[in-house]
Order: sequence, then structure tokens, then C-alpha cells
Amino acid sequence: MNGPERQAVFVARVKRPLSPRGVGAALLLAGLLWSLVVPRPASAGQPVLRFGSVAMDIPAVMYHRLSPLTRYLSAEVGREVVLELSPDMPTAIDRLVKGEVDLAYLTPVAYLRARERGGARLLVKTQTRGKGSFRLMIVVREGSPIREVAELRGRRFAFGDRAALLQRAVVVGAGMPLEELGEYLFIGHYDNIVRGVLNGDFDAGILKDTMAYKWQGKGIRILHASPELPPYNIAVRAGLDESVVERLRRAFLRLGRGEASTREVIHALDPKYDGFAPASDDEYDIVRRLVAPFQP
Repeated sequence: MNGPERQAVFVARVKRPLSPRGVGAALLLAGLLWSLVVPRPASAGQPVLRFGSVAMDIPAVMYHRLSPLTRYLSAEVGREVVLELSPDMPTAIDRLVKGEVDLAYLTPVAYLRARERGGARLLVKTQTRGKGSFRLMIVVREGSPIREVAELRGRRFAFGDRAALLQRAVVVGAGMPLEELGEYLFIGHYDNIVRGVLNGDFDAGILKDTMAYKWQGKGIRILHASPELPPYNIAVRAGLDESVVERLRRAFLRLGRGEASTREVIHALDPKYDGFAPASDDEYDIVRRLVAPFQP
């Protein structure tokens, strides 16, 4: 019986006038039911752990996606973990650097920025279909005459989010300076890029590998694939207690490992994820090289 049902049964049973002894019993039962319905703090008296993330969706959606994870971590680590969203990635990085959050869900480039500025440490990386890496792919329409990256010169190109620096870095790394494109626009989600290329609004665009493979042979052709890149990650602030760091790492690595309840937690974050994997800073060297031309 779930929480609301317990409450409904309790209300139904106390509608009749009660004797003093009955009132006492009812209050005792109410206290018992309340303890079942309302979760207790993970560890009373312990400071909370603040989990940061950029609001990639509207805040209500992000809370829905990340709340199962914060509840899981609270139970595993023994300290309440609270979600603190930032309006954009620079703010999310800044808050981790300043110690205003203890851990954060970051893009590869955001992790590097947080490490450079404030010594943030990599905890784990996300895993999709058993892989702890991904590729970005330049795509064109299936019938396009474009066969080489060099032929994108003077063409219209679709990027996703303006904040996704790695997308531009991959195009430049493939040998196509942005200034030599005819025009490039930032049009948001990968679905928009697919539609733009299929409809002929753009000559080419860039997609994550899972999306490129989904549309390959269905109107989309892959022109260029990046090297294997490290994915989204969880990073912790400099100075976070090492015992807490290790408990967090173990908790993340347990997610998706066979238990249905932990699979639900990871799928709430992203249905394509199947867990987290160990990660090391040197895996991000490829990202460092790709974004080097964009350093101020």
C-alpha cells in the first residue's frame, strides 16, 4: 500500500468519535504512518552535500531527472544531497570552483574549465550502451554531392547549442575553419539539426553518434567522425573530504549494475545511460587538444 492509500485508510478509520483511549491509539498510529510516508533526513546533524548542474531543460524537468539520483546518493552516502541548478554552464562551473556546490554534472569542456580554474577533480563519467566515450559526427543528406570535409567551404552548417564548444572544435579539427563556412547557425537540439539537413535548410550539421547512427541510411550520411571523446561526467570540488569522495564514487559505480531500482535512477537522468564508469583526467587530453584553438 502506498503513502496516500495509507493516509486514506487512516482517515476512514477515525471518522467516528473516539474515546480518550481511542484518541491516544489514533495519534500513535498517525505517528507510525507519518514515519512511513515522510522520508527521514539521510544523517541528522551532517552538513548537506550540494549537487550542481546546469538547467539543460526547464528547471521542473531537471528536478524530475535528477531528484531520483539525489535521493539515491543521500541513502548511499549517509548525508542529504540537495540539487542546486544553475542557469548556464559558466555559472555551474563558477559555483563548483568557488565551493558553492560539492559535486556537479558537467560536460567534458566544463570539467576542464573547472579543473583549470579551481582544481576540480573527476569522479566518474557516464556510460552509454556499455561505452564510456562517444563521437561527434558531421553529417550531410544522403544524396548530397559533398564527399569530403573540404567541400563544406561556403556551405550552410547547423550546430546545436552555442555553449557546446566541442561541436565547433570538432569541425575545426576536421580541417574546416568556421570562417570558411558560408554560414553557420546554432539551432538547439540534435532533432532540429536532423530536420534542417533533411529539409535542405542546411548542407551539413553535427550530431552525437547515437543520433547519427539512428538516421544513417534514412536520409542522413556520415561525412566525418571525431576521435573517441569522453562523455558527461561528475566532478567534485577541490578540498572535499576524501572519505566522502570515495563513498560518492562507489555509489555512482553501483548505478545500473543489475538492480532494477538503480537502473530507474540512471534512466531518469538520461534513458540512454546505463551507468557510470571510472574516469581519469588523461582521457580528457583529446578534448584539451581540440578546444586549444578556442582558448582566449
